[in-house]
Parts: sequence; C-alpha cells; structure tokens
Amino acid sequence: MSVEYIFSVDDKEISFTVDLDREFDFSATREDSAEWTKLTHNQCSNCPLTTKTCSHCPAAVDLEPVIKDFQQLPAQTQANIRVITDDREYFKKTSLEEGVRSLMGLIMATSACPILAQLKPNAQSHLPFATQDEFILRASAIYLLREYFTYREGGRPDWDMQGLIKINQELQILNQAFWQRVHDVCDSDTNLKALLSFFNLSSSVSYSLETQLQQIKPLLLKHDDPQEPDSGAGSLF
Repeated sequence: MSVEYIFSVDDKEISFTVDLDREFDFSATREDSAEWTKLTHNQCSNCPLTTKTCSHCPAAVDLEPVIKDFQQLPAQTQANIRVITDDREYFKKTSLEEGVRSLMGLIMATSACPILAQLKPNAQSHLPFATQDEFILRASAIYLLREYFTYREGGRPDWDMQGLIKINQELQILNQAFWQRVHDVCDSDTNLKALLSFFNLSSSVSYSLETQLQQIKPLLLKHDDPQEPDSGAGSLF
C-alpha cells in the first residue's frame, strides 16, 4: 500500500509517495546522506539501535527528502494538497505546516525505527489532516482493538489504556531528541513547526489522555430522551 502527497504551491508542485511497507537496509553505508541523519547525531536516549548494526537513523533517512524540499518555504504558505491512497483521495487547501505535519507523521510511523514502529497500525488507516479529537479517537480505538484481540487469545487486556500512555511517553523522549536533530539543519520554520505540531499530538496522550477522552465522550455515548419513544427505526448515519 502506498500514499501519495501532492503539494501545489503557486506554480510549483512537490510530490512524495510513501510506501507503507518499505524495507530499510540497516547495513547500508549511506555516504550520500546528510550528517544529521547519522544515528549518533542527537540520538534518542531510548533508542535500541547501535552503530554496530546501523549507521544512520531510519526515520531521519526517510525524512531527509521532505526536509530538503520544504527547507526554504514558510510554514503559513497556503497550498493545495492532494493525498491519494489505494482506496480514496483527499484534498485540502491549507498551510504547508498542516500538510507537512501529516506527511511527516505518516513517514515516521512507517519508518524502521523500533520505537516509531508502534504507530504503524495507525498508519495503515492513515487519515490526512487529522484533528486533535480524531487523533485521540483513532489512537484509542486501535489500541483497544489490539487489547480485545489479546483478551480473545487468553491474554490480559489493558482496558485502562495505561500501555497507550506508556507508548506515548516513550515517544516523547524520541520527540525531544528528534526535534533537536532536525533543528540543527533547518533554516525555515515549515519543517520545525510541522514536526512540533505532530509531536504535540502524542504529547496530549501522555499528559492528558483522560481529559481528551472526556471531550470526545459525547460523540460515543447516546443519551436517549426518556420522553421520546424508540421508533425502532435504524440509520447508518
């Protein structure tokens, strides 16, 4: 499965195709990759990789073309953005910050980074330009579905989603180091603001999951009016 992002800015078009199941060659020397993509350059303190088996950060290598292409463009530049998947197409006229955030999130979640790999199930049902509520809803639903399968197979499910909080706390450590990694080479604010926006989404899970869930609770629980009888009719929407 692949997802294509097409940015139309004034008379310029920038496109990226992201293979969600791409392979990463850990043994490659990558002599053409930038210095900031090396594993040891602001390496995350919780990174399980070592230079014995990997010379460059997988997520950084995957993001390098994006960083290069948006290096000189301001974050608030308006663009027409198309996102094409195998099943449907999305379109939005918005700032580069929002579009690049969505693209970066998809690339990072499908990279060979062992920590970011925990987000890959979310990437398989990628929703471009997701809002805060949509991010929380999807992250929680996917996590709980995984726990349901654990329960069905005789395991001990985590219905309180403490594991989801733990995953995002681990991502927070990665976020801080990766921000510094990219900050060292960025001249404009599009890449930095897009990364910061993506990181803020995972931060909300770490620090205020319960608050976020309470905000979307009314969308999920139906409160019937006791004075209004049930007609028995159903609806898909």
